[in-house]
Amino acid sequence: MTLKFAPQRIPRKFIEGNEVDRLHSDNRFGFRKPRLALILRSMEKDSQSLFLITVMKNMKELGYAFEIFAVANGEARQMWQELGRLVLLSPKQFGQIDWLLFEGIIVDSFEGKEAITSIMVEPFCSVPLIWIIQDDILSKRLNMYKDRGWENLVSHWRSTFSRASVVVFPNFALPMFYSALDTGNFHVIQGSPVDVWSAEIYKKTHFKYELGKKLGFDVEDIVVLVVGSSFYNELSSEYAVALNRMGPVLTKLPRKNPEVSFKFVFLCGNSTNGCNDALQETASRLGLPRDYLSHYGFDQDVNGILYFADIVLYESSQNVLDFPSLLIRAMTFEVPIVAPDLPIINQYVVEGFHGLLFPKFSSDAVISALTDLTSTSDGRLTRIANNIASSGRLLAKNILASECVTGYANLLKEVLNFPSDVVLPSSITRLPKAVWEWDLFWNELIQVSPIEQRSERIKRKSSVVIKLEEEFSDLVSPLNISSPGKEISAHDIPTQQDWDSIGEIELTEEYDRVEMEELQERTESILGSWERVYRTARKSDRMKLEKEKDEEELERAGQIVCIYEIYNGPGAWPFLHHGALFRGLSLSPRALRLETDDVNAPQRLPLLKNRFYQDILCEIGGMFAIANKIDTIHRKPWIGFQSWQADGRKVSLSEKAGKVLEEEIQENTRGEIIYFWATYLDVDSEVIDSDDGPFWQTCDVFNRGNCRSTFKDAFRHMYGLPPSHLEALPPMPDDGDLWSSLHSWVMPTPTFLEFIMFSRMFVDSIDVVNRNLGDDNECFLASSGLERRQCYCRMLEILINVWAYHSGRRMVYLNPRSGALEEQHPLEERQDFMWSRFFNITLLKAMDADLAEAANDGDRPTPSTWLWPSTGEVFREGVYEMEEEEKRYSQKMEKRRISREKKPSHEHKQKPLGE
Repeated sequence: MTLKFAPQRIPRKFIEGNEVDRLHSDNRFGFRKPRLALILRSMEKDSQSLFLITVMKNMKELGYAFEIFAVANGEARQMWQELGRLVLLSPKQFGQIDWLLFEGIIVDSFEGKEAITSIMVEPFCSVPLIWIIQDDILSKRLNMYKDRGWENLVSHWRSTFSRASVVVFPNFALPMFYSALDTGNFHVIQGSPVDVWSAEIYKKTHFKYELGKKLGFDVEDIVVLVVGSSFYNELSSEYAVALNRMGPVLTKLPRKNPEVSFKFVFLCGNSTNGCNDALQETASRLGLPRDYLSHYGFDQDVNGILYFADIVLYESSQNVLDFPSLLIRAMTFEVPIVAPDLPIINQYVVEGFHGLLFPKFSSDAVISALTDLTSTSDGRLTRIANNIASSGRLLAKNILASECVTGYANLLKEVLNFPSDVVLPSSITRLPKAVWEWDLFWNELIQVSPIEQRSERIKRKSSVVIKLEEEFSDLVSPLNISSPGKEISAHDIPTQQDWDSIGEIELTEEYDRVEMEELQERTESILGSWERVYRTARKSDRMKLEKEKDEEELERAGQIVCIYEIYNGPGAWPFLHHGALFRGLSLSPRALRLETDDVNAPQRLPLLKNRFYQDILCEIGGMFAIANKIDTIHRKPWIGFQSWQADGRKVSLSEKAGKVLEEEIQENTRGEIIYFWATYLDVDSEVIDSDDGPFWQTCDVFNRGNCRSTFKDAFRHMYGLPPSHLEALPPMPDDGDLWSSLHSWVMPTPTFLEFIMFSRMFVDSIDVVNRNLGDDNECFLASSGLERRQCYCRMLEILINVWAYHSGRRMVYLNPRSGALEEQHPLEERQDFMWSRFFNITLLKAMDADLAEAANDGDRPTPSTWLWPSTGEVFREGVYEMEEEEKRYSQKMEKRRISREKKPSHEHKQKPLGE
């Protein structure tokens, strides 16, 4: 029987083939390398750092760029700085990083859990996460959690594991240890230098002679260490079968080599589970001396017995998937190995050069191999054995290194999303055969101190796994104070569902209380004395505190401008600003900040309740929500917006620049002007050849090379131009000035409404053009899955520039740090390039009225897919007068009803008795 790990489900891209190969066939104009965030446990020079630096150096050769985050300094800092930009921070600071700047995140251990927690919420849920787990510290504690009834802690870890796109293990045993946390995203990439590192350290700190005395062997003994699978902690059926199979070997070998003093040591189980008794029973049955066979447990010094052994015999009937780690350590100790010709061993070990191989179940072949390795003349190892030991050490030093690097290169290509502006990584075939970067770490191995293992144990003890366990234990303990003898039950621990139920009950009680107060206010009552009125007023004031406006809202009341910061998830909260100048605008009702007056965009614009349109419109959807019946929320003469990402990219408006902006618009209250502070990235003209200037070049780069063609089609559809009309791309000349980006700007409120009028029609046209592709899930502007979900966003981000340039608005750049002002694209210099006839407000109002009339009359052939009516108010000539007339009529009828109720004739009269 073969025990092996098999994934529950395989990511779709792994099945369908290489996504990058398809992207290579597209027309791409990328100008930057794909960015990866690497979160380190530490920067110490250890086996983990050796593994990571080897893999990541090769990934850098393929074209990836790294930003490295570490929570502690270390000796390997210089190495990491050569690999990429290094940032030192505390675990609490992970929530202040804009993870959307990266194509993927790699976490190297459990110590990166704080970072994983910060990306488990929107808007970071879409960022691919690769979590590398190379130790079993948590798996050993899962059974303890279940025994203690800590199901919530297990559930917590399972939820954390589920956030990873892929959880990567270095062998096939670890996924089985963690099977309780498997949500179908486990993956194995074989290869790690940890066994070689451990063996090399052990060799530097121990001596064979002392080990022999400690283990009780004589100098003339030839110690044959029999090993098998290390998966089991107790004597398994595998060893029972191996003992029976080795019976002929154990009896014939001494007779064939009487000069050699063989001692067989079986490495299996633990030292206290009776394994030695089973071995002695076998020795007695075979008529062997008592000290001929002995047992050694995995809970003892395994490296010591491997180092002291003269020969290591791998005896296992399992067709394992991993190259046995015990053989790697033995070869590192320069111990010759004898092993069956299993496929995984045959793949790397050359018969007679790295070791001696024998057919499975052939005892004669085992006897022959052991005989070849021992000399009958002096009872020691032969020259063949010494040569095999030397060759084996060289093999073990870099075994599986190339496969490991190739595995991670393939994994990155499959898991990551590569946006249109990214240069695709090079082919793996360009990489030379990889080896572990021993040269960078060899001095540490030579100079290692005896306290290395002790310090490693201390590091493991301080693991986040233990810390979280202690926190959970402290949380659970008070629940059972009254009954100390009672075991903790999973039912005693409140679950998330329990907390949600409590919250719903509290909301219901609050709603009932408010409703009763309102009913009491409407009920006529005798006020009583002034003292009673005074007490009632004070009580009302105290109860009103919860509903009082916060200080920011009160300060904002006197402001001339309000800047709405657009965000779409709790992960963006640390990037938002506080103060009278700013107000939050949430694209999701679930993402609203607590105790703030943030605007709920879906509540103002029901279209955004549909996640598809919320994603496809991005920030401009929030602007549509503000513009929809704007008088009910914004009555200031100026309005502005700023994406939450502006802060993560260090281009958000500073306090100093904000004051300059307020002073400027107070002095210049009139005029069509736009202030912006986040600038559009210009791409090198060599990236893409075009006569339309860098503005449209850059737009093409960010939109799969189809920005200009899509803009032309949308422009023709919007204005009803025939396909033969060649001039459909508004010119945006290269005058060396800056353009706006990230929806970070301020303008007069009436100007904003004009921009929204234009934008709604343009968005509708893009939607029609994209739907004409025939597949709702396809996007002609996207190269990756994330870009497809946000199909229109990148083009709509630059729409403000096209509209402002051609509608004759002044454009002023405000330095977000210093507050310096500088006009861009002066009006007098762009007169010859402006398409004023298309951006004339009279024309746009007429077009808007035509669309409103069509919406009211139902003229569109497919109203269910017509986007424009859902993006804001539908207004046409005469609608306002009609609404006012209906309002006056309803008021008139209400007055009549009240008057009729007050008349005495309206009172109840008793009917005549005769009726």
